[in-house]
Amino acid sequence: MEQLTWTGSLAGLNIIFLGLCVMLALAVAAQIVVSFLPAIDAQEINPDGTVARRGGLAGGLNRAVILLFALLVLVLLIYIIAGAFMGPQAGIFGGMSQQMLPVWIALILTFAVSIHFKRRLGLYGKLFDSTVGMIGFAIVMFWVFTGIFGGLFDLLVTHDSLSQTSGMKNKLPGTPLRSPDDGEYPWFLLGGDNLARDVFSRLIKGSWVVVQIAPLATLFAFMVGITLGLPAGYYGGRLDTILSFLANLILAFPVILLFYLLVTPEIVLTGIPNYMAVFLFIFPLIFLAVLLNSRYYTQPSFRTPLLIVVLGIVGWLYLSLVSTDGAIVATGTYRIPGLPSMIDLFDIDAGVLVVFVSVVFVNSPTVFRIVRGLALDIKTRDYVAAAQTRGEGPWYIMLWEILPNARGPLIVDFCLRIGYTTILLGTLGFFGLGLESESPDWGSTINAGRRLLSLYPHAAIAPALALLSLVLGLNLLADGLREESLRD
Repeated sequence: MEQLTWTGSLAGLNIIFLGLCVMLALAVAAQIVVSFLPAIDAQEINPDGTVARRGGLAGGLNRAVILLFALLVLVLLIYIIAGAFMGPQAGIFGGMSQQMLPVWIALILTFAVSIHFKRRLGLYGKLFDSTVGMIGFAIVMFWVFTGIFGGLFDLLVTHDSLSQTSGMKNKLPGTPLRSPDDGEYPWFLLGGDNLARDVFSRLIKGSWVVVQIAPLATLFAFMVGITLGLPAGYYGGRLDTILSFLANLILAFPVILLFYLLVTPEIVLTGIPNYMAVFLFIFPLIFLAVLLNSRYYTQPSFRTPLLIVVLGIVGWLYLSLVSTDGAIVATGTYRIPGLPSMIDLFDIDAGVLVVFVSVVFVNSPTVFRIVRGLALDIKTRDYVAAAQTRGEGPWYIMLWEILPNARGPLIVDFCLRIGYTTILLGTLGFFGLGLESESPDWGSTINAGRRLLSLYPHAAIAPALALLSLVLGLNLLADGLREESLRD
């Protein structure tokens, strides 16, 4: 079996692709230079008030950049589509594209449904009016679907991410296996690492670690911050003073150092993260209870059954996390004795849970300050005064008047905070903290590959590019959401 090249039989497109990249870079550079020159051509205004297309050199460069970018995307689509059908005949990219076929299908369906119903989907639908937002959303959802299909269902991986294959130590991308078993994928698409493990499979599995921790931990942090920040900003007074002091006390400690301390083995052995989880994980339960009760307070016949069902399910999930047989037990000791094993719906790795709790604890004070500031501003608006005049309760006003009108900044911060959390996870893995040493998370993989970076860079570059692309996608998504939320 032969060594795979990067593009295989699609090598003829490489010249076109590189040419478009060079021309696009030159066009963008020229566009930047022209932007510093005094404008020669004034923009014309159409009769309906819209701005006419700009002419002259600046307008020509703008159209050239858009055209070159569209052509570049078209060539990339050809690589992906042709590779999905041709597989390894189209080289390494073809093999990866074919393996990622479920992800492409999921992306196409997501975009098709979202664009078709975008006028009914509020701010999410308006995101598809922004080119930058759509690009960021596509990158983020690519890694989300990759984590789900590859990490959860094992549909994308070509080999076991932890198993070692004889003769594949530090092999270059596209290297064939010496004697593959029946049904075994015959190549290491992105090569082997220093322990003869498949880099491509570890990359896919590592995306699931990020998808598990970053969004959910950020969501929990927002529930903590919203539950405490809204009353602090709305009521003010002594409650605001006490909660703001506690938030400032946590924020006064360097965030990175605090994060490192929480996941060190010495702190984990004390059981502090376990008790923190018991405290922090109760906030989603409180948030949902107050949210539903304030909304349906005048409909007790509907409110009471709804609260019983919702809080029963969420409470079950909470007990599954903090039970003695659950993953909350990181040290092998019993933290909450007496809870039956039947309540355990799932098991989470102890290292993952410690990192999860640390992310929630570190991000919650910042979210608290943002929510508190928004509540201080919005509570003076006329519609809040109107709700008070109608006799609405404080929690109804906070959750159904103030919070919806603060959704724009909060959604943008949510996306940026996921990116920040992703970087933190990568940094922790790089230093070998929190997660297990054999974990396929991107930080640990980069750390393992950096030792031979000058000789075999592929083992470190692949996860580094994955981490870069996900954070870039989250930033672009946040920019698109910010733009649309301002219009909204």
